[in-house]
Amino acid sequence: MSRHLLIAAALATTVTASACDAAPEVKVTTTTEATAAPQGTSLTANGPSETLAAEAAEENIQWAASVVKVDDIPDTDAKLFGTAGGDPAINGLYTYLAVFQSTADGWAVYKLGDFNEYTVLSTGPNRVDLEISQSSWNQQTDSADTQVRKIIVQWTPGEDGGAPASVTVTPAG
Repeated sequence: MSRHLLIAAALATTVTASACDAAPEVKVTTTTEATAAPQGTSLTANGPSETLAAEAAEENIQWAASVVKVDDIPDTDAKLFGTAGGDPAINGLYTYLAVFQSTADGWAVYKLGDFNEYTVLSTGPNRVDLEISQSSWNQQTDSADTQVRKIIVQWTPGEDGGAPASVTVTPAG
């Protein structure tokens, strides 16, 4: 099983929201992806092919497959991740902070919001600064209004590696 699938599966097992069947248009990125090789000469097979079967349709695998973005937060046991869900016409990137507690307890996961996109601006001890894009439906103009704003996400570590004592989201300028 690939490292990315293991990371996604670990994150997804703690997500309790179900993903929408329709996939929104979300840019898929990870900060841990290896750089793709440039287009060039195709590889030549040098052994027999192995036929793969689809994984059983268990809930954890479905949640893992809905993870479309992962950003490790340096020098912490935390990461941000986004899952495809919600209304794909407006927003659709359910965004979470996950803080690792222990192998026994797994991840403490906090939903930050339903955004179009987020960008990590900076990180620090138990802190991440984000720029988020979020849309809402304007009934008067019958169109989506999009706002871009900045937020500070901070957490206070819990006792003995437990879940954070607090997680806050603060508007920023």
